[in-house]
Order: sequence, then structure tokens, then C-alpha cells
Amino acid sequence: MTTSDLETLLATADAWAAADPDPHTAQELRTVVAHVRDGDSAAAASEQDLRDRFSGPLVFGTAGLRAALGAGPNRMNRVVVRRAAAGVAAHALDLAAGAYTPRAVVGFDARHNSRIFAEETAAILTAAGIETFLMPRELPTPVLAYAIRALECEVGIMVTASHNPPQDNGYKVYLGGRAVEEDARGVQIVAPHDAGIAARIDAVESIDLAAAGWAVLPETIETDYIASVAALADPSFHDRDLRIVLTPLHGVGGRTAQAVLAAAGFDDVTMVERQAEPDPDFPTVAFPNPEEPGALDLALETAAQTDADLVIANDPDADRVALAAREPATGTWRMLRGDEVGTLLGLHLAARLTAASPAGRADAARTGVFANSIVSSRLLGRIAGVSGIDHAQTLTGFKWIARVHDLAFGYEEALGYCVAPELVRDKDGISAGLLLAELAAATKAAGRTLFDLLDDAFLVHGLHASDQLSVRVGSLGLLGAMMNRLRENPPSSFADSPVAIAEDLARGSAQLPPTDGLLYLTQNETRVIIRPSGTEPKLKCYLEVVEPVGSAAELDGAKETARARLEAVRRDVGEALGL
Repeated sequence: MTTSDLETLLATADAWAAADPDPHTAQELRTVVAHVRDGDSAAAASEQDLRDRFSGPLVFGTAGLRAALGAGPNRMNRVVVRRAAAGVAAHALDLAAGAYTPRAVVGFDARHNSRIFAEETAAILTAAGIETFLMPRELPTPVLAYAIRALECEVGIMVTASHNPPQDNGYKVYLGGRAVEEDARGVQIVAPHDAGIAARIDAVESIDLAAAGWAVLPETIETDYIASVAALADPSFHDRDLRIVLTPLHGVGGRTAQAVLAAAGFDDVTMVERQAEPDPDFPTVAFPNPEEPGALDLALETAAQTDADLVIANDPDADRVALAAREPATGTWRMLRGDEVGTLLGLHLAARLTAASPAGRADAARTGVFANSIVSSRLLGRIAGVSGIDHAQTLTGFKWIARVHDLAFGYEEALGYCVAPELVRDKDGISAGLLLAELAAATKAAGRTLFDLLDDAFLVHGLHASDQLSVRVGSLGLLGAMMNRLRENPPSSFADSPVAIAEDLARGSAQLPPTDGLLYLTQNETRVIIRPSGTEPKLKCYLEVVEPVGSAAELDGAKETARARLEAVRRDVGEALGL
């Protein structure tokens, strides 16, 4: 960067700090600028930091906004959030086209700045002429998603970074009500709405904030959600003899999840004490994501101390759920993979639907569709098939899963589950946790375990084993080069099984819109899907093998064989990527 360019950057930063409505981020930026101008020992790092902060505006996409907190257009702060709110308001008014007054509901979690971002969003929506509701306090994302449908709102906004690190925050946008078709009501935005909002953000010239006029919702919005979710429990099964350990990982889901479980009759619930209250710094975990190594250590310690039957863990905004239980063969606690939990919920919901049908098979016209993302296990489709339930595959993300027509159950392997789309048209870790507790209690009453249920499914459909390989690169630009390498030199086999089908998902199909990804299916049903991450410089590889099982006596051997095949597939994928 030339001296002239640096001076321009410093002047731009000075102007930002002068106009910043937040004194904390303004002072933070002035400190960075001072280090650069003083040429002290922090000058080089501060200049790099400054260049990154002003490298461009955050891109508003189908995931909304998500980034580290701080000053500058490439960070999450009050300036960026105000512009986003103004853009969302303008887009909602475009969709209304004067035919109605849009309604919006705004929620927020307990992360740093979430409340002020939400309050200023409410003020901007109100000033734009939108009837606006604000959540009464920090609440889970599923409660916000529930409120969109319950209040028949055209817009829903949730201020959260979900399971990101503590320095991040985000801005998730939903549409509903009269703004979109029925299957999309209460679902996260997809194209062309992301582009429409982004264009409106770019066009913002001035922003008005109302001093008042929005309605703060009463606490009954949470109690209504709790009652509606608790009612999902099967009233015909009264055995609730289950000792549960629950952790919200310092997030906002603990109180709500515990209330749902109690309302459904699960009273023996121990909260992980050190993680029970919301804390935006997430002090006991390196990364507040149940999938990350170590995240459930305290929960598993508590489970061992209390002789629990089940561990239920929600991520900080409670839209995801993880499950851990003791494996009967070893007596050790193990967190179940996302596909395993999806299989258990699929079995449970299919059994409930089948039991309600006199013919012993679900009535697809009445019960709807099971769906999961293309990178999730194929086992759900096979479970649905033998139960007489239609099945659909979608692109990755609940913005696609949740808009499946007649959806009855949907999941993605990254711990996202939608068990009651009539209530929440998004992933919901609280309602899914309740149904998993119900299944675990019923299984315990029958003298069996959740692992026995998975083995039953493997005996019928083959042992489905999955794994992932993530390859982090230095920049997003390298991802395209890696994908091009695969397109120009496609692998011919995985784990010694020849590739029978190779699909470039970028071409799209009658079932799926185009997306950047490659799918390989070998002769022995091994499946490999490779795609770039949508949010970070990482290539994600999803691996699944299917091992036939003739009898229960063959299960242990089949599991060993499946593990060996997965390891061989990992090696072959790495070689194909040039690792």
C-alpha cells in the first residue's frame, strides 16, 4: 500500500469513528489508527487489521450477516446493523407494494451487543412504517421462528451468531405472512430475496430511528411456545423414567428447554451448573459448538456423577441439539453423530405415524414428507420408504429443507432437526430434544438402548457409516482452484470401488437447483460429496459407506469393515485433492 493509499485509508477510518454511534467501537478504531500513525511496535499488525476492517462491506447473503464484532464495514457493529435493518425494511415494503402494512418480529440472544442491535432494528423498522414486535428478553432462535408464524409476520429477524466464537455476532432474516408463498412462511431467506435486500442496503442514504412505537411482546410468547412444543409428546406413553443432563453451553436455551421437558413430564433433569446461565464469553468451552471436541466434557462429567441416562446439549441459540448416551458394549459415554440422531428421530416419527394408520403404513397424503440435505445420510430415505412416507433431498441448509412442500420431518447432519414444521419452520433443538427424550424413555422402559435401535435399522437397511474431511485453505479463491482440479481430474475410485456415477452439482437437476459441489457414487454404494463452505475458506468432504448386514451376529464385523472403508475413502479423497 502506497503512502497516499494509507493516508486515504486512515482518513476513511477517522470519518467512520467520528460518525460511529457506539463510543466503544469508535474508540477501538481510533486506537488502531493511532498505532498506525505512531509507527510503534503494533503499527504493522494495526495496519493489517485496519485494511481488513475496510476491505469491503459484509456481504448480505442467504445466511444474512455474520462476522466478528468491531468497527468498520467488514465487521458487525451498529452502523452495519442499522444499514441492514433499513435494507430489510425497504425490501419488505417492496414486497407489500402498498397492499398491506408489513409486520415484523425481532429476537436476540445474549451475545455481546445482541440487545442493542435488536432494539435499533425495531426502531428502524418502526420508523419505516412497519408494525414491529420485539422479543421481551434474550430467547432462543426457535422461539423467534415460532413467533413469525404465530403472529403472522412478514419479517423475522434474529440477532445471533449461533455457535460461532464469542467475538462474533450475526443477523438472520426470515420472511413470512403475506410476503411469501405458504411453504416459505417463517423460513430463512433464499434468492432472490438476499439480492433484493443487499441492493436495498447498498442504496441506503439516510436512516431514521423511531423513539418509540414498537411493541415489546409479553412473556407469553415463550410460554405459548413451551406449551405448543410440550404438546408434541405422545400422551399415550406415560413412562418418563429418564435421568437427563441438560446443557445450553452458556446460551439462552436452558430455561426454555427445561420448561418444555418439565411440561412433558420429564422432571429428573440436571442442568450443567457452570454452563446454565447465558454468558457471551462462553468461559468453559474453547468453541461453543456441541460438535467441537471438548464442548460436552462438563456435561459428560455431570452425567457420570448423576448416573444419567441421556445428555442433551443445545448450542447457544438452541436451534441445534446434540445427544450423548452410554454405549452398552463398553459402558462409556459417546456423543452420537448428527446422522445417527437424524436416524433415531426418523424412526421415532415414522413409528408414530405408522401406529396412527389402520393399515400399518403411514398415509403419505396425510403425513407429509421426510427430508434431509444431500450431504446427510441416505438412511432416512430408506426408513421413509418402508414406512410409506415420501422422502426428499435438498441442498445444504435449513433454508432449503424447511421449504419442502408438506414437510413432516427434516434434518441435516450438522445437528439441525425440524420435528414440528407447523410450529417452527426451521431447525429447533428444543422440540427435537423433547422427542429424543421421549424415545429414550420408551426404549429404556423396553429394556433396550438407543444404540439397539440404530442396530435394528442397520439390519434392515444396511449399516450406514459416515464421516467428514474438512480442508482449510488460506483464502476463498483457492477453493475454486481445488474444485477445478477435481473437475479436470476426477477420481476413478474410492476404497477400491470404481466410481459408477459422477455428478457436477453446479449443473443442477430436476430435483436440486445448481450449487457448487461434486458427487461421486461407487459401485458398492460409497458416496463422496465435496463442496466449498459457504461461510469460510474451507473445502468440506462428506463420506458415507453402506455395509450389508445379514444378521445381528455380523454387526460388529460390519462396523469394523465400515470404519476401515471410511478410512480408505478419506485417504483417497485426500489424494484426489493433492493433500
